[in-house]
Amino acid sequence: MHIHYLQHAAFEGLGCIADWIDVKGHTVSATKCYEDASFPDPQNVNMLIVMGGPMGVYDEKTYPWLAAEKTFIRAAIDAGKPVLGICLGAQLIAAALGARVYRNGQKEIGWFPAQLSEELAPAEATVFHWHGDTFDLPENAVHLGSTAVTPNQAFRIGEKVFALQFHFEVTPAAVESMIQHCGDELTPGEFVQPAAEMRAGAHYCAATNAWMFELLNRMEKLV
Repeated sequence: MHIHYLQHAAFEGLGCIADWIDVKGHTVSATKCYEDASFPDPQNVNMLIVMGGPMGVYDEKTYPWLAAEKTFIRAAIDAGKPVLGICLGAQLIAAALGARVYRNGQKEIGWFPAQLSEELAPAEATVFHWHGDTFDLPENAVHLGSTAVTPNQAFRIGEKVFALQFHFEVTPAAVESMIQHCGDELTPGEFVQPAAEMRAGAHYCAATNAWMFELLNRMEKLV
């Protein structure tokens, strides 16, 4: 199987997804939008993964490739490819399917509990968040998760498209990388943890990475 992923910032990579790809022996390619935003023919991709990033889906004036990226994501979905979006990637899927993406009432940064569908994890799971935007559910979406501050945390379209606002994929190194590159966002707030608390929560990675693997295994069977 060939996996293509879209990366929006050098410091925000695949995390544990890279380990899953290695274990499975799949081939992988990438569009690193911050270097060269050229996209492959969706027919040449078996699975698409859309990663997070510090920009918003509406920032097309600053990042003009966002328009082409949304068109590519929609084409992959229309071609029947399994598609996984994480954080910004989830927002891009929502936008590509015509849903509204906008500023959330509060930022949500750190390890916080989420109420999730059993499709993803136990009913209440502590997961890693780093986002200030949210989205409405696209038409025909199945709602899969929420938190106290973000009612729409995850959704599924059909059987093959999954959008997760949170980060199942983070490793301790990935958490540290986000802290180092986006630490200016850690302003005091009810749902913003200090860096030390986020680092202390890295023990949650083992569980969230296992849930990531389970979801990827499920999507692999849909290719």
